[in-house]
Amino acid sequence: MTDRYFEDYVPGSTHEFGNVKVTEAEIVEFATRYDPQPFHVDAAAAADGPFGGLIASGWHTASLMMRLLADNYLSPVSSLGSPGIDELRWPKPVRPGDELRLRVHVVESRPSKSKPDRGLVRSRIELLNQDEEIVFSALALNFVLRR
Repeated sequence: MTDRYFEDYVPGSTHEFGNVKVTEAEIVEFATRYDPQPFHVDAAAAADGPFGGLIASGWHTASLMMRLLADNYLSPVSSLGSPGIDELRWPKPVRPGDELRLRVHVVESRPSKSKPDRGLVRSRIELLNQDEEIVFSALALNFVLRR
Protein backbone atom coordinates (compact mmCIF):
# COMPACT_ATOMS: atom_id res chain seq x y z
CA MET A 1 0.00 0.00 0.00
CA THR A 2 1.20 3.46 -0.78
CA ASP A 3 0.28 6.57 1.12
CA ARG A 4 -2.55 8.14 -0.81
CA TYR A 5 -4.35 11.41 -0.28
CA PHE A 6 -7.50 12.89 -1.77
CA GLU A 7 -5.62 14.15 -4.84
CA ASP A 8 -4.51 10.58 -5.68
CA TYR A 9 -8.07 9.28 -6.11
CA VAL A 10 -8.54 10.41 -9.71
CA PRO A 11 -12.03 10.14 -11.23
CA GLY A 12 -12.05 7.58 -14.01
CA SER A 13 -9.16 5.55 -12.62
CA THR A 14 -9.57 1.85 -11.89
CA HIS A 15 -7.52 -0.21 -9.44
CA GLU A 16 -7.40 -3.98 -8.89
CA PHE A 17 -6.02 -5.71 -5.84
CA GLY A 18 -5.35 -8.96 -4.15
CA ASN A 19 -6.80 -12.38 -4.19
CA VAL A 20 -8.54 -14.11 -1.35
CA LYS A 21 -9.52 -17.76 -1.45
CA VAL A 22 -12.78 -18.60 0.30
CA THR A 23 -12.87 -21.90 2.20
CA GLU A 24 -15.84 -23.94 3.33
CA ALA A 25 -14.60 -23.76 6.92
CA GLU A 26 -14.53 -19.93 6.81
CA ILE A 27 -18.01 -19.79 5.27
CA VAL A 28 -19.45 -22.02 7.97
CA GLU A 29 -17.54 -20.31 10.79
CA PHE A 30 -18.69 -16.81 9.80
CA ALA A 31 -22.29 -17.86 9.18
CA THR A 32 -22.53 -19.90 12.38
CA ARG A 33 -21.68 -16.77 14.29
CA TYR A 34 -23.46 -14.07 12.26
CA ASP A 35 -25.88 -15.49 9.65
CA PRO A 36 -26.92 -19.04 10.59
CA GLN A 37 -29.13 -19.88 7.64
CA PRO A 38 -28.99 -23.51 6.39
CA PHE A 39 -27.46 -22.63 3.01
CA HIS A 40 -24.54 -20.97 4.86
CA VAL A 41 -23.89 -23.48 7.66
CA ASP A 42 -24.99 -26.96 6.56
CA ALA A 43 -23.56 -28.39 3.33
CA ALA A 44 -26.08 -31.26 3.24
CA ALA A 45 -29.07 -28.97 3.70
CA ALA A 46 -27.57 -26.45 1.26
CA ALA A 47 -27.31 -29.12 -1.46
CA ASP A 48 -31.11 -29.33 -1.50
CA GLY A 49 -31.58 -25.57 -1.00
CA PRO A 50 -32.20 -22.69 -3.39
CA PHE A 51 -28.51 -22.32 -4.37
CA GLY A 52 -27.71 -26.01 -4.92
CA GLY A 53 -24.87 -25.93 -2.41
CA LEU A 54 -23.17 -24.06 0.37
CA ILE A 55 -22.69 -20.32 -0.18
CA ALA A 56 -21.09 -17.53 1.81
CA SER A 57 -23.24 -15.04 3.65
CA GLY A 58 -23.43 -11.75 1.80
CA TRP A 59 -22.09 -10.12 4.96
CA HIS A 60 -19.10 -12.46 4.88
CA THR A 61 -18.52 -11.40 1.27
CA ALA A 62 -18.79 -7.75 2.32
CA SER A 63 -16.25 -8.39 5.09
CA LEU A 64 -13.81 -9.93 2.62
CA MET A 65 -14.25 -6.89 0.39
CA MET A 66 -13.63 -4.55 3.30
CA ARG A 67 -10.41 -6.32 4.24
CA LEU A 68 -9.09 -6.06 0.67
CA LEU A 69 -10.22 -2.41 0.50
CA ALA A 70 -8.57 -1.48 3.82
CA ASP A 71 -5.34 -3.31 2.99
CA ASN A 72 -4.97 -1.99 -0.55
CA TYR A 73 -7.09 1.03 -1.41
CA LEU A 74 -7.76 3.12 1.67
CA SER A 75 -4.65 4.78 2.98
CA PRO A 76 -4.02 4.78 6.76
CA VAL A 77 -2.51 8.26 6.51
CA SER A 78 -5.60 9.87 4.99
CA SER A 79 -8.72 7.74 5.38
CA LEU A 80 -11.29 9.44 7.62
CA GLY A 81 -14.09 6.90 7.42
CA SER A 82 -17.28 6.77 5.45
CA PRO A 83 -20.69 8.40 5.71
CA GLY A 84 -22.26 5.38 4.01
CA ILE A 85 -22.54 2.96 1.15
CA ASP A 86 -25.16 2.82 -1.60
CA GLU A 87 -26.34 0.24 -4.10
CA LEU A 88 -25.04 -2.77 -2.16
CA ARG A 89 -25.58 -5.91 -4.26
CA TRP A 90 -24.64 -9.60 -4.27
CA PRO A 91 -25.39 -10.60 -7.88
CA LYS A 92 -23.78 -14.07 -7.67
CA PRO A 93 -23.18 -16.34 -4.69
CA VAL A 94 -19.71 -16.98 -3.33
CA ARG A 95 -18.92 -20.67 -2.97
CA PRO A 96 -16.18 -22.68 -1.25
CA GLY A 97 -13.02 -22.55 -3.33
CA ASP A 98 -13.82 -19.25 -5.02
CA GLU A 99 -10.92 -16.83 -5.40
CA LEU A 100 -11.97 -13.21 -5.16
CA ARG A 101 -10.23 -10.02 -6.21
CA LEU A 102 -11.12 -6.39 -5.67
CA ARG A 103 -11.77 -3.87 -8.43
CA VAL A 104 -12.34 -0.22 -7.52
CA HIS A 105 -13.33 2.50 -9.97
CA VAL A 106 -13.14 6.12 -8.79
CA VAL A 107 -16.44 7.66 -9.85
CA GLU A 108 -16.10 11.11 -8.32
CA SER A 109 -13.87 13.10 -6.01
CA ARG A 110 -14.75 16.53 -4.75
CA PRO A 111 -13.31 18.79 -2.07
CA SER A 112 -15.41 19.32 1.02
CA LYS A 113 -17.15 22.69 1.13
CA SER A 114 -17.25 22.82 4.91
CA LYS A 115 -13.88 21.22 5.80
CA PRO A 116 -11.06 22.30 3.45
CA ASP A 117 -8.61 19.69 4.80
CA ARG A 118 -10.54 16.81 3.17
CA GLY A 119 -12.58 15.63 0.23
CA LEU A 120 -15.20 13.05 -0.59
CA VAL A 121 -14.36 10.14 -2.87
CA ARG A 122 -17.14 8.07 -4.45
CA SER A 123 -16.00 4.65 -5.67
CA ARG A 124 -17.68 1.73 -7.43
CA ILE A 125 -16.41 -1.34 -5.60
CA GLU A 126 -16.65 -4.84 -7.03
CA LEU A 127 -15.46 -8.28 -6.03
CA LEU A 128 -14.92 -10.68 -8.90
CA ASN A 129 -14.51 -14.42 -8.72
CA GLN A 130 -12.06 -16.56 -10.69
CA ASP A 131 -14.57 -16.69 -13.60
CA GLU A 132 -14.66 -12.88 -13.83
CA GLU A 133 -18.20 -12.83 -12.41
CA ILE A 134 -19.11 -9.95 -10.12
CA VAL A 135 -20.14 -11.37 -6.75
CA PHE A 136 -20.35 -8.07 -4.84
CA SER A 137 -20.86 -4.47 -5.87
CA ALA A 138 -21.45 -1.22 -4.04
CA LEU A 139 -21.09 2.50 -4.41
CA ALA A 140 -19.00 3.72 -1.47
CA LEU A 141 -18.33 7.18 -0.10
CA ASN A 142 -15.13 7.94 1.80
CA PHE A 143 -13.74 11.04 3.47
CA VAL A 144 -10.06 11.45 2.62
CA LEU A 145 -7.52 14.03 3.82
CA ARG A 146 -6.02 16.40 1.29
CA ARG A 147 -2.26 16.97 1.04
